[in-house]
Amino acid sequence: MRAATATVPQRLLAWYDRHARRLPWRSPPGTPPADPYRVWLSEVMLQQTTVAAVAPRFARLLARWPSVAALAAAPLDDVLHEWAGLGYYARARNLHACAQAVAAAGGFPDTEAGLRALPGVGDYTAAAIASIAFGRRAVVVDGNVERVVARLFALEQPLPGARPTIRRLTDTITPDLRAGDFAQGMMDLGATICTPRAPACALCPLREGCAGFASGRPEAYPVKPPRAAKPQRLGTAFWLTRGDKVLLVRRPAKGLLGGLLALPTGPWSDAAPGLDGAPAAARWRLLDGTVQHVFTHFRLTLALATAAAPSDGLAPDAIWWQADRIDEAGLPTLFARAAARFREDT
Repeated sequence: MRAATATVPQRLLAWYDRHARRLPWRSPPGTPPADPYRVWLSEVMLQQTTVAAVAPRFARLLARWPSVAALAAAPLDDVLHEWAGLGYYARARNLHACAQAVAAAGGFPDTEAGLRALPGVGDYTAAAIASIAFGRRAVVVDGNVERVVARLFALEQPLPGARPTIRRLTDTITPDLRAGDFAQGMMDLGATICTPRAPACALCPLREGCAGFASGRPEAYPVKPPRAAKPQRLGTAFWLTRGDKVLLVRRPAKGLLGGLLALPTGPWSDAAPGLDGAPAAARWRLLDGTVQHVFTHFRLTLALATAAAPSDGLAPDAIWWQADRIDEAGLPTLFARAAARFREDT
């Protein structure tokens, strides 16, 4: 069974006009497009993060840097610190680089191609900004839209291989006019009605003609492959003190948690590394317990080792941070939790 594509935009937009979520980065339905800076900022922040988590952080970030020029002029360390808890810090570095590119150019480009050329802006983000901020017709497919379309057409092909087909099908129902409202309406439908579990089909404006609803098992779509177990890695975090200060390191610019202050660690590997990679030869003491963190592609368990620093053997430019003010260092969540454990022990 195929969805009745001809009437999907009209029914979806009529529903959106009545039920659109009020979000701080949006313009109300049918009004002129929203500020490109707000749209871009929200789309970057919403990657891998929920609307509920982003809304207060968006307001705080916007108050601190109310324009793309203000964000471009901010020190990168300030942006990274503000980003804590919002996911991969590479996105924060790209956010800053993109702001600098846009400020240098005098504003955001208004086409998908121009937007894709900006640092950190991929196909989805470019399409979303082009349609929502500039009123361009663009095919916008996020996780919510992906689910709605897979159900609308009862797509049997499993993810992720189905994504090109989902994009093609989304193209067939995207209107030339009000493409931005259509994209946001599809997002809202997926977030509030066509939810992953127990979709409220009785309230759905697209129920008529929805092949997933007609099948009697809309939750079966999109079809997902078996979930692979995440590999486990082990490491050790080191708390090296000198008086009332603790040693921090700046992580390499590229890679996980790149460019951020952190506690020293040894290698993250399949086997427990013990004291390998300790920042100094000292009388290390292992604490009871561990700190665990789940990254996108693996799970990490850190043992915790503490010691007093020797009188020599450390670089003269080592970063010594006041231990009782460690909360001000902007440590990533993993290391903030480890620091809290160390402080409990001392």
